Amino acid sequence: MAYGMPTYQRGGVAEVAFASQKQYLSLYLLRGDVRDAFAERLAGQDMGKSCLRFRRSAGVDFDLVRDLLRATAAVPGPVC
Repeated sequence: MAYGMPTYQRGGVAEVAFASQKQYLSLYLLRGDVRDAFAERLAGQDMGKSCLRFRRSAGVDFDLVRDLLRATAAVPGPVC
């Protein structure tokens, strides 16, 4: 837990976080290299600087989330 939400941490630094907001579910992608690598797939998503938002649980693209988490876990990288 960090920042009041579940996080995936490596070396004490949060790389991915999850949150359930009032209007949407959030996946915080704190690794810039992973966001850049998936820029094409993230282009059609509701995305802030590092926050991927899903308005409905039925709208969650689990294949995309799985691939993002695997890419984050595969190698360490800088958190932006």
